[in-house]
Parts: sequence; structure tokens; C-alpha cells
Amino acid sequence: MIRKFIIMSCILSAFVLTSCVSTKQDVVSSGTLATGNENAAATYVGLKRKVAIARFSNETQYAKGAFYDKENDPMSKQASDILSTKLANSGKFIMLERSDLDSVIAEKQYSQVPADFIIVGSVTQYGRRNEGETGLLTRSLRQIVEASVSIRLIDTVTGQIVYAEEGSGEAVTENTTTMGLGGRTGYDATLDDKAISAAISKLVENIINNCMDKPWRSYLISYEDDAVIISGGKSMGIKPNDTFDIYEKGKLVKNPATGMMIELPGKKIGSLQVISSAGNTAESEYSFVKITSGIIDSKNLSKYEIMEAK
Repeated sequence: MIRKFIIMSCILSAFVLTSCVSTKQDVVSSGTLATGNENAAATYVGLKRKVAIARFSNETQYAKGAFYDKENDPMSKQASDILSTKLANSGKFIMLERSDLDSVIAEKQYSQVPADFIIVGSVTQYGRRNEGETGLLTRSLRQIVEASVSIRLIDTVTGQIVYAEEGSGEAVTENTTTMGLGGRTGYDATLDDKAISAAISKLVENIINNCMDKPWRSYLISYEDDAVIISGGKSMGIKPNDTFDIYEKGKLVKNPATGMMIELPGKKIGSLQVISSAGNTAESEYSFVKITSGIIDSKNLSKYEIMEAK
């Protein structure tokens, strides 16, 4: 009898010790946490678009206390960094630093390498809640964070919003104990990152598609008898012997609905071929080219733009 009792006690102890192991798992039920294809930047071959994130704001009430500083909001900076990383990891963009711009029009001041697209976004919803379940011998606690992000993609040439959408994401962590034993999980701050990342992930593919659907552009920056130079170089995907079309920019008209000046489609007036490239960064690179057809007004280079040959 004593021997049987000892055996049963050992079995019960083993069962309790096995059951007391706590588990913790992170789940994103809306969106994905992947920051992009790690090899995309190395494998993508083609001309890269230039994108700048002009503003990312926090429109929620989260962390907006008496000493809240709008210019140094951690959530808005976090969302901007996540989006910038995901777009850069696609390998299809040159990300430009434009966080201090107040309007799309100001982008035209960057004559060397103006952005093709400006992104304006905001975190529109954020919420955190705890849920628990209690069984006969077990108890579980879930921390749930939900976030929504709104994005607008603006074509800097036309001033039009070419894409606008809101994405939502959710991140969950769960902790389980048995008979009061097992580890307990405290406040998990990483869930904020994961929920925002999940929301942005749902929008990234559409941002990429809308940007890549628009024609690639460059600009004439110097025209001399012995050297014609356009903006952009190797990091932008420009290679020797590439050919591009030369367009005369369309007329600027005022949109009565928005009050913004927009540029009408231009007309093709010639073509050019790349000879070589120079420069160290995306904003300082340039390429030497030769005009293969058409006549250029060397005293008014700002009225031309270079576009991908069709």
C-alpha cells in the first residue's frame, strides 16, 4: 500500500511539474511582422523611385499628458521609421530625409534630387487591453495591442493623392500558469512596435505598386559643349548605355478644387544615352550623358525632365 502511494505521488508530482511550465507566444492576427525581403535590395534590378516621408503624426490620445511634445512624439517617429525601413528593404526606392517639410510644394526646392513621391501618414487608433481566463487548475492572461495607421501617397509633380488607405494591426502575448505556478509576464512594451508594424505591413505592398506604376524621372542639371549631366547615378539604378527620353514639362495650372498648382503632361522632344556615373550618395550622384536626338535650350534646363524610355 505504501509502495503504491509513493508511485502515485511520483506520477502526480511529475504531472504537476510538467503542467506548470509557463508559455509565452506573440501573435499578430492582422498583418505581418516581416520587415521586408532581406535580399530584395540586393536582387532588384531597375530604376529606383525617390520617396520622402514628410510627416507622420500621432492622432490618438496615447501618452498625451501635460508635458506632451508634438515634435518629439515617440509613436509618430516609431511609425515613420518602420515604414521607411520596409520601403527601403524592398530595394525599389531611394529614401530621402524630408521629415521637416510642411508641404509638398517645398519639395520642388530640392533641384538636385527631388522626391517623386511624398508620404504623409498618421497613427489614427491605438488601444491596449488585458484579457484573462481561469480554469480548474490553469490561469491565462493575454495582453492585446491594436493600432491603425492612415497613409497618403502624393505625386510631387501633379500634387495629386495617388493612394490613400488605412491599415489595422494587432499584436498579442499570452502567459499561462498552472496551480499558481509558472512565470508571470509584466507589461510588454514591444507589442506597440509589433501592432504598428502589422498595420503598416498591410499598406506597404500597395504603396510599392502605386509608386512603380508611375514613370521614373530625372533632371538635366548641366549642359555644356563637352558635358551634359543629369541627376542620379548607380544607386538609383542608372547604368552606362541606358537610354532615356527627354520631355518638355507641361504647363502649370491651378486646380480650382484644391488651390494647388499642378503640372500637365509634357511632350517628348528627344532622347539621350548614359556614358558614366559619379558621386557617393543618392543625393550627390550624377551621370554624364550624350544627347542622341532633339534640341535642348541650354539656358533653361528647368523646363525639361528625363523619363524612362518606353
